Amino acid sequence: MASLRLCRLQGAIGRPRLDVLPKTSFLEGLPRVSFAFGTHKEEPRDDVYETQKAAPTLLFKHRLPPRSWDSHMHVVEPQRYPIAADAMYQPPSRTLKDAMAFESSIGVENIVLVQPSIYGTDNSCLLEALKKMGPSRGRGIVVIDPETFEPSTLTEWHTLGVRGVRVNLKSVGKVMNEQELEETLLRHAEIVRPLGWIIQLWVPLHMLPMLERIVPRLGVKICIDHFGGPELSSITWKDNVNLPFDPYSLPGFSSLVSLLRAGKTYVKISAPYRLSKDKQMRDIQAIAIELLRVAPRRVIYASDWPHTRFDGMNIRPFTESCLRWCSSQPGLAERVFCLNTEELLC
Repeated sequence: MASLRLCRLQGAIGRPRLDVLPKTSFLEGLPRVSFAFGTHKEEPRDDVYETQKAAPTLLFKHRLPPRSWDSHMHVVEPQRYPIAADAMYQPPSRTLKDAMAFESSIGVENIVLVQPSIYGTDNSCLLEALKKMGPSRGRGIVVIDPETFEPSTLTEWHTLGVRGVRVNLKSVGKVMNEQELEETLLRHAEIVRPLGWIIQLWVPLHMLPMLERIVPRLGVKICIDHFGGPELSSITWKDNVNLPFDPYSLPGFSSLVSLLRAGKTYVKISAPYRLSKDKQMRDIQAIAIELLRVAPRRVIYASDWPHTRFDGMNIRPFTESCLRWCSSQPGLAERVFCLNTEELLC
């Protein structure tokens, strides 16, 4: 508990508190901008990385706040830690050294390692990375089987920096009805509740009305991946036509907003390329702006590095867009890139 208090104290030093933001539209005064996901490689060899560590290469108009967090990224080493037999894809190796070099290149100091689906419940690769990094700069989200998990492991992992468990339905195409989802989340909650861990979810947005009914029973905080998992790929966009997009037209979005306002749920703005086909990200921007408007203390940034199944993705334009959206309100960038993650995971 002492380490938890120290983390919260360190997260608060030198940072102004953010009062409740006025409920005005973030769209007011924002210029229309074009977002290109890009395709060039941003994971060069280690010797190239070394030259980037001294000075971030991402030139933001608004710089990342001090002690910023990347709340969702992965390390994978298939040669040292074989992937599960039923893994949906075979990724290239991306080590902790690669990860920290990438984060340094965009100016991020602290990271949250998330267990990828390819490793199932074998968290060895993630735990080794946490040991090397130390809890002062890193946190971890693991995957467990509640039926076989030994609760005595919690204390050891907590010391390393683990602060939550992940339930991932979307990556593996798993479907649950409300009763199955509730039973699964209750079993996880019973295990993690004693140490104040969270449950992180990667589910489709249309399942969130179920969550709206389930979350009050869990007694733990929830974090939902990647904008809540909206289905945007079927939306047709015309270049240079700035048509309005209403996030509330998406099944489940109203439930996401209700969950955020209730205070126990957080959402990551991350991985737009997994959701939208619009190169200008007009749908993503509309969703992000509304989430920031209704729940500025519940939205957190993440890069989703190394962009598994989207190798070579350039996340810099999206990161810069996040900063631009946050620039509309004083202190919001610090909330989204730092304070909200610290309050969730420290």
